Amino acid sequence: MVEDLRSGGDHERRLSAAMPGLWQHVAEQLGTAVAVLDPAGRIVAVNPAAERLLGRAAAVVHGQDLHDLCHRDPGGAVVPRERCPLLRALAEGRPARGDDDRFLRGDGRLVPMSWSATPLTDDDVSGVSLGMVVLIVEIAAERRARRERAERAEQSERVEQAERAAHTSALESLAERLTLVAEITDVLGQTLEVDEALARLSRLLVPRLADWAAVDLRVGSRQVHRVAVTGPEGRDARQEDWRGHLPPAGEAAHSPLVQVLSGGGPVLQVRPDLDAPPDSPLAAVHSAFLGATGAASVITVPLGSRGHVTGALTLVRTEAARPFDTGDLDVVSDIGRRVGLVIDNARRFGRQRAVAEAMQRNLLPPLPEHGRFQLAARYQPAPAGSQVGGDWYDAFPLRDGTLALVIGDVVGHDLTAAAGMAQLHGILRSLTWDHPGPTGAVVDRLDDAMHAITTVRMATLVLARVEGPDTGPWTLHWTSAGHPPPLLLTSDGNAQYLESGQGLILGTHLGAGGHRPSATHALPPGSTLLLYTDGLIEVRGSDLDSGLARLRRHALALAHDPLDTLCDRLSARMAPGSTDDIALLALRLPVPVTGAEA
Repeated sequence: MVEDLRSGGDHERRLSAAMPGLWQHVAEQLGTAVAVLDPAGRIVAVNPAAERLLGRAAAVVHGQDLHDLCHRDPGGAVVPRERCPLLRALAEGRPARGDDDRFLRGDGRLVPMSWSATPLTDDDVSGVSLGMVVLIVEIAAERRARRERAERAEQSERVEQAERAAHTSALESLAERLTLVAEITDVLGQTLEVDEALARLSRLLVPRLADWAAVDLRVGSRQVHRVAVTGPEGRDARQEDWRGHLPPAGEAAHSPLVQVLSGGGPVLQVRPDLDAPPDSPLAAVHSAFLGATGAASVITVPLGSRGHVTGALTLVRTEAARPFDTGDLDVVSDIGRRVGLVIDNARRFGRQRAVAEAMQRNLLPPLPEHGRFQLAARYQPAPAGSQVGGDWYDAFPLRDGTLALVIGDVVGHDLTAAAGMAQLHGILRSLTWDHPGPTGAVVDRLDDAMHAITTVRMATLVLARVEGPDTGPWTLHWTSAGHPPPLLLTSDGNAQYLESGQGLILGTHLGAGGHRPSATHALPPGSTLLLYTDGLIEVRGSDLDSGLARLRRHALALAHDPLDTLCDRLSARMAPGSTDDIALLALRLPVPVTGAEA
């Protein structure tokens, strides 16, 4: 049935994404008939109970309109579509039910049915309808007779209403479980941060499925850390008491938490099970936690699979009249597998990011001392949850004593980008060191060689030279390969973007007939030149012009600060929301030496 569900069009694929893993665990084993409809009312999937009830195989009904195929009036005629409450509810995206309809079976028999429908919507696309889950029940002859007698007897009517309410509650509970798993799958896929993923998970589980939730993670080979405890609102202080490192489990311990952390399967406990004495220090702490919450029933499931358990999820209900059941156990087990996968991915991502960040920092060169020039640089990795990129800076004297400045960004966000940055950094130094020609010609040579001797596909950079004697005047010669323009701050309070010298990014292969432009600009005494990568100006939800204006405004406010202070404060003043690395290289020109000072 899962294969049928995934074989249709776009709506079918999105419906399958809303119920991964649950169709087999819940719907297919359910004795109640379940059908999933797309927004047009066509059957996307049915479970075995629906095949038996409708007298038709899944392959026969797949893709057919449920109303046209089955819905009839008491005389056997097709109900007009405009009078069908199921189609109206599907069109309006609301739940609905019918208590005394007729359905035409595959063998031609007309049978009375009751049904309950719950809409499926896509929250990521402004509530767009994905279709409906319809649960169908045949109304047996004796039940119809009892309902007819209930019209004459008030007591019988109350019994019938109670039965219908319980039945509807069970159907709604199933629909709620399906919706909850779909929401959890969606929110877990939005982050690679373990703490954020667990916080989002807890907000969905409590109070919708449980009164309390606790998450324990394995740290190393034997340590266990309780990283999250979530309970009713107003119990924050108590929740904090239960977080932290847990004691060892013990080799022969048999408590459910110990067994789950050791690779065992999910466990459902009710009140008598909870009274068993703990058999290890870890079990004692966990038992005290359950006692403090007033647990009446508990589910403990592994995070991950039995072969690779990263921790355990414990859910608690405190009402004895509303204990967990086996259906809840199936749902929570599926959630545990998904959370374990997210934690594994986050840990692998964190290890790769730490290696890439260390590699990138170690490859960034120390700044040289060059006459009376002041130089400062900063590298700031992307915020947690983003990947390390290929941003870099460089400053070095050329063969003729001229100071060269470089800022660059390799396209990509992984170890490959960091390695490519190192390759470009070395090649550009070699090409620049003894080449006194225009900066654009140097970058053209780098572009020609890049694909032959590096793994870099595309990159941006600014290459600049500061020419002039120690006492000035000085001139900036530069070219830009698709990089944000340098920003020049003068001592009289002006700030100017140097937008000349712009050419195509590296990797575009200009060929023999194309050349990148070079530009020149006088550098006044006491002025400050800023070279930076796009992480300093690009913020999600903001356009590039706004980012450039924001950088210019903040830089002007800091223009007279010491150069190191300017660099430290500039990134701190930028608006939050950047998901990219930041590299910043600053040059400050000396002020003229007066006769008295000389």
